[in-house]
Amino acid sequence: MTKELSNKVLALKPSGIRKFFDLVNEMEDVISLGVGEPDFDTPWHIREEGIYSLEKGKTFYTSNSGLKALRQEISNYIKRTQNIDYNPDNEVIVTVGGSEAIDIGIRALVNDGDEVIIPQPSYVSYEPCTILANAVPVIINLKAENEFRLKPEELEKAITPKTKILILPFPNNPTGSIMDKNDLEAIAKIIIKNDIYVMSDEIYSELSYNEKHVSIASLKGMKDRTILINGFSKSYAMTGWRLGYACAPKEIIKQMTKIHQFAIMCAPTTSQYAATEALKNGDEDVKMMRQSYNQRRRFLLNAFKEMNLPCFEPFGAFYVFPCIKEFGMTSEEFATRLLQEERVAAVPGTAFGESGEGHLRISYAYSLDNLKKAMERLKRFIDKLRNN
Repeated sequence: MTKELSNKVLALKPSGIRKFFDLVNEMEDVISLGVGEPDFDTPWHIREEGIYSLEKGKTFYTSNSGLKALRQEISNYIKRTQNIDYNPDNEVIVTVGGSEAIDIGIRALVNDGDEVIIPQPSYVSYEPCTILANAVPVIINLKAENEFRLKPEELEKAITPKTKILILPFPNNPTGSIMDKNDLEAIAKIIIKNDIYVMSDEIYSELSYNEKHVSIASLKGMKDRTILINGFSKSYAMTGWRLGYACAPKEIIKQMTKIHQFAIMCAPTTSQYAATEALKNGDEDVKMMRQSYNQRRRFLLNAFKEMNLPCFEPFGAFYVFPCIKEFGMTSEEFATRLLQEERVAAVPGTAFGESGEGHLRISYAYSLDNLKKAMERLKRFIDKLRNN
């Protein structure tokens, strides 16, 4: 039957994250450190607002771009955290997770054959969304010695007359790397000089541990050429609510809304009421979760140090990206054996691009108890490899 299906879709590889997630579901006594999902429940006051909206019968479609009250709170949030002014009437759209915002943002900007620069390792959706939009992904393989930050010379080398968008995925999934203001200013000069756009995926912006997150859209000359992507899954532990948003110049938002209108209609109404409450009164929840993640981050880095497993210090998101090259296995082989022999699930670095080879993504969006047990098993596995 494959001859009747889309060649483009058939050629796409399934997510490497989900492959290991599916394996875990078939095994017993597995400690899974593979999925990037907070282990916290959505804070009660946020859930309560969603429940209240149902009780009041607020179950109808919202406007295509989202509830006005939510768009206003998104605008307020970006203003107070990044000092950027977005008009909630025409520069903000509410989407079904940040993933939809990425998809429709790319589709709204590219023509057939346009190039989209994607630094990797990075989130698994960027490259497939680019291909599905009939654009050409141009991969920059980020380097461990640069802490997986995008360097100006790497960007300059990748730009051609066909370049339309740079995707800027920081704080980064899977590496946990960040780009500080100095990093971003160097990138911004190149963006402006070459007259291209940036899609800045800031879904982990609240999970920055070393210093306050800076959006490239806040830099001079960058708001008009940036699509800022964010959402509620990571910061507010709202993965299942499926809610994200994009902020961008009104002409871009207008075209994104058009695609969203035909494909989705509107984001889930109940989720939108809950998210409005999250932005209004959720700062302390975010602070508490960030402190907990930071404690876990430090625990893992110390555990790696004790087992002499190289890992640069990540300052964002909730992932570490240790190097396992010394063992002479591919990332896939190492992750598979670790799962089979010690019942610990982590994701091979190659699930996020070829430059992830020799690394393992470990999520610390799990309890300290689980992390401690997992590190004991990982140490046992590593000791066995070293002693053979």
